[in-house]
Amino acid sequence: MSDTIEKIKCLIIGSGPAGYTAAIYAARANMFPVLYQGMQPGGQLTTTNEVENWPGNPEGITGPEMMVGLQAQAQRFGTDVRDGWATKVDFSGDVFKVWINDVKELHCETVIISTGASAKYLGLPSEQHYLKMGGGVSACAVCDGFFYRNQEVVIVGAGDSACEEAHYLSKLCKKVTMLVRSEKFRASKIMEERVRKTENITILMNHDTIEVLGDEQVVTGVKALNKTTNETFEIEATGFFVAIGHKPNTDIFKKYISLDETGYIVNTPGSSKTNVEGVFVAGDAADHVYRQAITAAGTGCMAALDAERYLAAKE
Repeated sequence: MSDTIEKIKCLIIGSGPAGYTAAIYAARANMFPVLYQGMQPGGQLTTTNEVENWPGNPEGITGPEMMVGLQAQAQRFGTDVRDGWATKVDFSGDVFKVWINDVKELHCETVIISTGASAKYLGLPSEQHYLKMGGGVSACAVCDGFFYRNQEVVIVGAGDSACEEAHYLSKLCKKVTMLVRSEKFRASKIMEERVRKTENITILMNHDTIEVLGDEQVVTGVKALNKTTNETFEIEATGFFVAIGHKPNTDIFKKYISLDETGYIVNTPGSSKTNVEGVFVAGDAADHVYRQAITAAGTGCMAALDAERYLAAKE
């Protein structure tokens, strides 16, 4: 362990729209924020090619460009942006202790958690290839469905979110093929009925994805396995959507911070406050409903304002 302990007024754990927005507000309030970017600097948006629903960019902007701009804006006001990630915390006392990369120990007056959530993927090499290429694999229909208007797409999933995303895509796309990996939906009956009644959604139960097909640049189809007959076949598609859930990046906080059954941080409704006074949450680490850049940024603003008021009350 490090012999030197650094004292920090406001620590922001994680980047992305939530972390950077919190940093902008905290820096402007003279809270001298230190932001550690985490294992994926910029968050999930760094894997998104085009962002067309971020206000103020009428021509659209790429996810990486957006994150570069947000980081620069946070740094303009004095945010200390650092590489590294939090590996351990101790929120049991009045001073919040955080360890970075298992080595550096920080003592913080207030902490904003903006560690986000990671989309779950099938793990197929072809899936990961086209995800990195930005050529037709996505884990967010609301983010990327617009690019597949009047085209044919495939979506994998069986829960409420998968049904919601399939229904959303059905309004944009010519045809949506839904691959359900088991013999029944995990979704609520009302959501299952909604997709079953939608004419341009084809539901294939008990089917696995074998491979995402393409020309090395963009997706052209999906190779699927009918687990009942053991037959494989190809589905033409320009987009492949994965809706098998997200995992919030909150494991290191579970000893001190209240989490729900799936690991999302439980915040006080209408605020960014957690069960630990002085520790706040922003973005997808607490949001399992909207998961949008704009909502994450909004909660980043809330967290910084809540942290500022907490510090002011202590003076």
